[in-house]
Amino acid sequence: MKKLLIILLLISPIHTSQALSLTDIVNWAKPLMPWYEVQPEISFELTDTKGNIFTEKNTRGKYLVVNFWATWCAPCLNEIPALVKFYNENSDHVEILGLDFEPVNLPVIDEFIKRFSINYPLVLYNENNNSEFSNFGEIVGMPTTQIYSPEGELLQTFMGEITIDDLNKFISPLS
Repeated sequence: MKKLLIILLLISPIHTSQALSLTDIVNWAKPLMPWYEVQPEISFELTDTKGNIFTEKNTRGKYLVVNFWATWCAPCLNEIPALVKFYNENSDHVEILGLDFEPVNLPVIDEFIKRFSINYPLVLYNENNNSEFSNFGEIVGMPTTQIYSPEGELLQTFMGEITIDDLNKFISPLS
């Protein structure tokens, strides 16, 4: 960022004499910033096990944690208590969506909800939701957890078991 500011300061006198806008200057400087890549805005509409609908619009304003998991995945099951605790403490500014990435019926998931005291919404891989799962990108292993800012920007993708410390690194406490 420091290099970018120096470059902009050096070229400002030249470009202002040519009546270029700040946008023109930033667009000119983007190739000099290979780390700068705009993430495409995510779009989704998911229905949880209770019939609630979650979209990119109604989750804005909160951090969004999308956790891909499966009932047969031991690390997935190991991280559920951490997600439950984190959601219990942060649900006022965090939304967690547990996306069960396997074809399984509601009674099986209801048993998991009871067994693990799951307090965050779970979304089944079914005819209503399966086409929406791909909107989060390719999932190559489980568990996979994506953290989005309140503005919808992808902050981090974790593959493997996630901890409360991992979540706290990217999710700011409510001030």
